[in-house]
Amino acid sequence: MRTRAGQPIPEYLEAVRQRFGQWILDTCRRPYDRDWLNYQHEIGLRHHRTKKNQTDQVNSVPHIPLRYLIAFIYPITATIRPFLEKKGHTPDEVDKMHQAWFKSVVMQVALWSLPYAGDGEW
Repeated sequence: MRTRAGQPIPEYLEAVRQRFGQWILDTCRRPYDRDWLNYQHEIGLRHHRTKKNQTDQVNSVPHIPLRYLIAFIYPITATIRPFLEKKGHTPDEVDKMHQAWFKSVVMQVALWSLPYAGDGEW
């Protein structure tokens, strides 16, 4: 969300925030069908040099390293738990939802990594 010189790009940051919010909803609600699978591939491309910066037509960093995508798994999994606990579910229900979230995030990051693998297969 910054230029290559490190300056913030407010419009890009806002667009990314909106997509991130939609990603959270999609993770919880969308069926994991062919359309969803295709979009996961698109997300991977948008982080990889293949399509980085094209969606928002910005001049930001040219590539997100794969290690950043992998490292994303922990904070997004650790920080979701308090939100799951807010609705009054039992601890067992929260554990099950948290595990489902974790599994989905790991699966999505694995799918996002495909562009980094070259001519890898699904």
